[in-house]
Amino acid sequence: MEASKMLLLSPASACTSLPSQQHKSFHGSYKRRTKFHTPLKVSSMAKESSTGNGLADKIAIAGGLISTPVIGWSLYTLKTTGCGLPPGPGGSIGALEGVSYLAVVGIVAWSLYTKIKTGSGLPNGPFGLLGAVEGLSYLSLLAILVVFGLQFFEQGSIPGPLPTDQCFG
Repeated sequence: MEASKMLLLSPASACTSLPSQQHKSFHGSYKRRTKFHTPLKVSSMAKESSTGNGLADKIAIAGGLISTPVIGWSLYTLKTTGCGLPPGPGGSIGALEGVSYLAVVGIVAWSLYTKIKTGSGLPNGPFGLLGAVEGLSYLSLLAILVVFGLQFFEQGSIPGPLPTDQCFG
C-alpha cells in the first residue's frame, strides 16, 4: 500500500518503468524504455570548513594537550585523597588545575556548537591534533562526571576550588 502511494505521489519523470512496461529483446535481456530524466541536484548541509590552521585551533590544541593530563592527575588525586591538587608555589598548580577544567569544558562546548551548526564536529586540524584533543576532551569530561559522582556519593560533597581546612588548610 505504501509503495503504491509513493508511486502515485512521485513525479512522472522520476518514476521508473515497471516490468510490464519493459520489452524483451531477442537476446533474452530486458530493454528499458528510455525517458528523459531531470538531473539530480546535490547540495550539502555543512559549510566548508577551514583548513584548521587558525589561531583558535592552535590555542585549543595547546590547551587541550596540556589540560587533559592535568585533569587526569587531578582526578586521580581526588579519588585517592579526597582533595584536588595541592596549590603549589604561589597557587600555580591549583590555578593550572582550574584553568584545565575550564579549557576542557570550552573545547567540548565549541565542539557541540560546531556539531549543531555544521552537522560535524571540529575539523581535524594540523596532523589531526584538533580532532585528537576533541576526543580527549570528551573522554576527560566523562571521567570528570564519573569521579565527581563517585566522590559525591562516597564523601557527600565535592571539594571546592579554594583550599579549605580539610584540604591543604
